[in-house]
Amino acid sequence: MSTSSAANTTSTTSAVTTANAIDPRPVYTRATEQIAALVGTVRPEQLAAPTPCTEFDVRTLISHIVGGTHRIAVIGEGGDGLAVRPFADGVGDAGWSVAYDGERTRALRAWADDVRLDAPVRVPWGEAPGRDALAGYVMEAVTHTWDLSEALGHPLELDPEPAEFALAVARRVLPAEQRADDVPFASALPAPEGADVYGRLAAYLGRRPLS
Repeated sequence: MSTSSAANTTSTTSAVTTANAIDPRPVYTRATEQIAALVGTVRPEQLAAPTPCTEFDVRTLISHIVGGTHRIAVIGEGGDGLAVRPFADGVGDAGWSVAYDGERTRALRAWADDVRLDAPVRVPWGEAPGRDALAGYVMEAVTHTWDLSEALGHPLELDPEPAEFALAVARRVLPAEQRADDVPFASALPAPEGADVYGRLAAYLGRRPLS
């Protein structure tokens, strides 16, 4: 990471600790661009491959990524995101890139107005200011980025800054000790020796590499 990137990461991470200062939109944009690039690498024979989310294969994971992006778009538009199923139905195997690009474009448009950052919204974990809700979805998006990259054999070099941001959010909102059954992340694991920031994020959220 360059000196300027490190400085940007430090300032971004510091902002996470002050809810009123955080604007997660730039890092969310970068996270979605990275997911779009990853989805674009998927070959048909990889869609049934396993992922670190043991209940998902690659196809189901991408469906969940598209559906989750649709949910945060609806939340940003002022709608009821909890009424949105966080999976995409009716998408053919050749249509995942187009489906994701459409939803991420909708989400970025939905959150473009600064007013959305302070408006209270309902998310699966409760009511929160928009900025905190979107930060939570950055964490989810970046975590699933690692899941997908791991499943695909790491076809692209990943941008570390979204993961630095996501790890800071995770450490702020999730305890490191045993997590309750209703928390959608397993308890923290030790990070593998030499793990990069994505590996540390994955371990903190209870994920293990596939091999």
